[in-house]
Amino acid sequence: MTPLAERFLGSLAPAVSVPTYDRSRVRVGIVHLGVGGFHRSHQAMYLDRLMQSGLVGSAGAPDWGICGVGVLPADRAMAEVMAAQDCLFTLVVKYPDGALDARVVGSLVEYLYAPDDPDAVVEKMADPATRIVSLTVTEGGYNASAVTGEFDGSNPGVVHDLQPGAALRTSFGLVVEALVRRRERGLPPFTVVSCDNIPGNGDLARRSYSAFAGLRDPELGEWVATHVPFPNSMVDRITPVTSDDDRAELAERFGVEDRWPVVCEPWTQWVLEDRFSSGRPPLEDAGVQVVDDVGPYELMKLRLLNAGHQVLAHLGRLAGFEYVHEVAADPLFRRLLTGYLHEEGTPTLPAVPGIDLAAYQGEVVARFSSPAIRDTLDRIRAEASDRIPQFLLPVIRANLASGGEIRRSVAVLAAWARTAEELELTDARAERLRERARSEDPLAFVADRELFGDLVDDERFTNAYREALASLRARGARATVETLLGP
Repeated sequence: MTPLAERFLGSLAPAVSVPTYDRSRVRVGIVHLGVGGFHRSHQAMYLDRLMQSGLVGSAGAPDWGICGVGVLPADRAMAEVMAAQDCLFTLVVKYPDGALDARVVGSLVEYLYAPDDPDAVVEKMADPATRIVSLTVTEGGYNASAVTGEFDGSNPGVVHDLQPGAALRTSFGLVVEALVRRRERGLPPFTVVSCDNIPGNGDLARRSYSAFAGLRDPELGEWVATHVPFPNSMVDRITPVTSDDDRAELAERFGVEDRWPVVCEPWTQWVLEDRFSSGRPPLEDAGVQVVDDVGPYELMKLRLLNAGHQVLAHLGRLAGFEYVHEVAADPLFRRLLTGYLHEEGTPTLPAVPGIDLAAYQGEVVARFSSPAIRDTLDRIRAEASDRIPQFLLPVIRANLASGGEIRRSVAVLAAWARTAEELELTDARAERLRERARSEDPLAFVADRELFGDLVDDERFTNAYREALASLRARGARATVETLLGP
């Protein structure tokens, strides 16, 4: 067994691809906040692909290396793994036929743990060599209402970071302080690239970070909103949580001892708006779609793939399924998913340049059905109070406005209420969700205006919701879906 570290790369089996560039000469040009599985299967992979190609930097010295940053106390485990493995990790691509492709990714060359030394993180972002700060901080990491988009200035972390001389705890405090130092030193601002699954993620990031800056100093808030680029992006790659079985399989089949590998599907997509203040790597040479407007691609992914995941997760979990591929392979639930994609999700979309939407729907179903990606329904339904308002509620609102179909989408909301009532929840709002789900008022759950806005005022919506919830309570998920779909 070969431990994963720089000095052992030459000892790995030939079946494992390793960096061919000199990592000791890689210069950091990107600081990334939130180094989880997705960042490592996606953005880090694209940068590694560029470095392998020799298309970045000069004289064998790539200048777009990544410095990862852990912001939360829970990120200490990642910090320890990165230190032990020289920031290397194995990316394992799982194909539907059971084949595996193992590749050591070397684009992460440094890792900082903010709770131990927040000033080191600020200085790394303030360094002239840093030209991009990217984010995967989850849908809830922007501290904004899913309905109004308003930044929550009462958040305890925000309040703390606004105190003069505070040891910064939030991404807002760290990023804004770095921008302040750059401005004081006569340096241009870096570009902030959100890589989270949120409509208009760059626009949301601009609102949130400029709002924080405005609480610190109104003029600073205006400067951030006006002068710091926040391009929108669409990102896509199914990346399940790494399990002990994944570690064991990597060791058995490839002889690599990796404390935190990443597993993912073959599919990957990144669509990015070309708005950068101080240059960017030639990402298009690594397969990134660099465009003027990411909006149509983003809506396609959020309302078909991400919302499709929610369609299967809540109803499938109530029906007793554990994994995405299991419920996607069931003929009844497959009909539910394809019906949602064709009759509810797709009619709300504009034309997407270069994309055949019918073919994309087929790709979504095929990806969900792959038995190689043992993605759990519990992972998909976690933090649903952040995800559903972004993914599914816009579909319902659009179809209510147009007179379109809503029954499947509304049944998902009812199933979410039932899971909140009966099953364990991983959600920042779990207590409030459970209390509303268990209320005697059948509309209490969707009457939460912070999450659902004014949907509860729409009679067509509430009639469909009452019917679905009553059926789920009386007859269960499978019988409810059977009735919903008909013969």
